[in-house]
Amino acid sequence: MAKHVFYHAGCPVCVSAEQDIVTLIGKENVEVVHLGDQKDRVTEADKAGVKSVPALVLEGGNVLHINFGASIEDLKN
Repeated sequence: MAKHVFYHAGCPVCVSAEQDIVTLIGKENVEVVHLGDQKDRVTEADKAGVKSVPALVLEGGNVLHINFGASIEDLKN
């Protein structure tokens, strides 16, 4: 089964959202990707439709932008 993917950049808002998402849908159902630590996955997030982080990409492909912490363009640099 595919998992939901939660992308974030490590800011306090992102970390708080990560904790809420994991509590809501369960750790086993979500892959957490810290784009500050995993810069090689920024392109993946961009292709999935992530415009800013924190964002949750559902297994069906819908993107839920939770808050505007950092734009994906800023993370590419």
